[in-house]
Amino acid sequence: MDYEALLNEADSLNLIVKEKPLKYNDGRVKGTRIAIRESIQTNTEKTCILAEEIGHYHTTVGDIVLQSSVADRKQEQRARVWAYNKMIGLHGIIRAHRHGCSSLHDTAEYLEVTEEFLLESLQYYKSKYGLYTAVDNYIIYFEPSLGVFELI
Repeated sequence: MDYEALLNEADSLNLIVKEKPLKYNDGRVKGTRIAIRESIQTNTEKTCILAEEIGHYHTTVGDIVLQSSVADRKQEQRARVWAYNKMIGLHGIIRAHRHGCSSLHDTAEYLEVTEEFLLESLQYYKSKYGLYTAVDNYIIYFEPSLGVFELI
């Protein structure tokens, strides 16, 4: 999903997204308004940030900017997981494999996310599922590197 499609989704949720000169964060959500740092260079980076901010809209209660409590950090993690599942998900990894992606770079490009975002999502999926997981007719390995195998 590209930046324009995610902006359209935000609009369908009645969210107002603006690019602003934020000092301390790449993105911020307050109520139904989302700010994205205007100096971010690529739409791919903006897409990952916007996905997380929409995740905050869906999953976060209150102001958690300071990350001063365990509850705040858990809410931050929930928003990130929402974004990982929205932008990548296990089925996205399988789609990338079926498309012929053979490297992290190719997979990130195909899924329209940054490599950093993809790597963070894979770390999360590994912590949730272990070294591998089965989805439909596929096995997805997270270690020693990302691998997808179709069962026959």
